[in-house]
Amino acid sequence: MTAPTLATKLPKVGTTIFTVMSQLAAEHRAINLGQGFPDFPVPARLVDELANAMRAGHNQYAPMSGIAPLREAIAGKTERCYGWRPDVDSEITVTSGASEAIFDAVAALVRAGDEVIVLDPCYDCYEPAIDLAGARAIHVPLDPVSFAPDWDRVRAVIGPRTRMLMINSPHNPSGAMLTADDMQAIAGLLRGTDIWLLSDEVYEHIVFDGARHESVLRYPELRERAIVVSSFGKTYHCTGWKIGYCIAPPALSAEFRKVHQYNTFCTFAPAQHAFAAMITQEPAHYEQLGAFYESKRDRFRQQLQSTRLLPLPVQGGYFQLVDYSAISDLDDVAFCRWLTIEHGVASIPLSPFYETAPVGQRLARLCFAKNASTLDAAIERLQAL
Repeated sequence: MTAPTLATKLPKVGTTIFTVMSQLAAEHRAINLGQGFPDFPVPARLVDELANAMRAGHNQYAPMSGIAPLREAIAGKTERCYGWRPDVDSEITVTSGASEAIFDAVAALVRAGDEVIVLDPCYDCYEPAIDLAGARAIHVPLDPVSFAPDWDRVRAVIGPRTRMLMINSPHNPSGAMLTADDMQAIAGLLRGTDIWLLSDEVYEHIVFDGARHESVLRYPELRERAIVVSSFGKTYHCTGWKIGYCIAPPALSAEFRKVHQYNTFCTFAPAQHAFAAMITQEPAHYEQLGAFYESKRDRFRQQLQSTRLLPLPVQGGYFQLVDYSAISDLDDVAFCRWLTIEHGVASIPLSPFYETAPVGQRLARLCFAKNASTLDAAIERLQAL
């Protein structure tokens, strides 16, 4: 008897570049500035509230959409930040990380034969979710220098099969941010269509230089057709907790929850209680998060001036792109492997974020969500390049 023939549903997917580079960093004892996780503690109050919740017995299934106190806290924070309060019962769903929310949104709204527009470079979980829905990702490149969108190019690929547009601001991997003009352009593109909008806003509180995060939730015309995804892991330095949430109109939330309830059903209950307390009792944390990371960005960029790496502008998020063309002609994957193995600093190449990377692009992504001592040690090694 022979086993059945295995036909993969994700032929283009292998091990993610983040896993590959983190494993390589561990093997060679490199300083890991590749995978995007902080190496400093989560807020003390959050740890205390988590322990309190577990001791209080909040260790069983949470409600499918999230515990009421957390949804209330999210609604209040949203109103405080963006001037609009979502309905606690019908428009907020707590998920097991932003990645789950993205997968659920695509699975709920996109059908076989549909097309979904993504803006390259984009996070690597987008296209697999689209592929598993039996749909097709339509890649539109951002400007290779500024990473700004060309909305005329987006308009040109909209067709009868277009079901969703996916956007991300602050942008991973570049740190570029969408503007109010971009929001108006998106509204114009989608007006009168049946196209949904998925807005990945996991770095929403990490914005610099006095800029305002232009959340889709600020714009009534956009939010009526949008699922907006947020991440507690990015805001509270606890990426391993894998807790996020989405905000969407009632009809979209109802469809979203149909997938969510059969995917994870619910999310780690004690942490939900901890986040509810943290949001309501310590709002200064998310309000001051941009300033916290801006000082890290500025210090790291100044240090990079002592190396042969050229830092690109960073408007938000906690990643720094660097141009390494003064050092090497290697392609970015080869360069990042060389940098990890030979010089002990792990980074992430940019090409895996693209369907087709720009010819001759020599960029790598470094994470500055690290302690000063970690960044100092990395800079010392980078100065030897």
